[in-house]
Amino acid sequence: MNLIELFQQQGLGIMATASKDGSVNTAVYARPHVIDEQTMVWGMTDGRTYRNISENPQASFLFKAAGSGFSGVRLALELLKTEESGPILAKIKENAETTVGPGTGAAVTHAAWFTVTEVRSLIS
Repeated sequence: MNLIELFQQQGLGIMATASKDGSVNTAVYARPHVIDEQTMVWGMTDGRTYRNISENPQASFLFKAAGSGFSGVRLALELLKTEESGPILAKIKENAETTVGPGTGAAVTHAAWFTVTEVRSLIS
């Protein structure tokens, strides 16, 4: 499955994380900024998802492409690093402004870099 091509499509993404004590959180997330087939970056606020990955580097991302059927992917992820500045974060903030609305980019304060540890189809 070509993730670069898949994430060029519109769709719905859900990020799942867990705190160090195992409390689970799910949140709607935009498509990632794709560095390569194994490296994805998401913009994050200071919310629960960011707090969870700061404690527990494992996450999961489910993406369902727009349209009928069940085209999409499930990714197992491991946090590589976070950045609070730089060109990737600037691009993510800019995309948030145009996609979600004015002022949204200012809330995005972290670029979370993940390596993809497993790729599974949406429906097995």
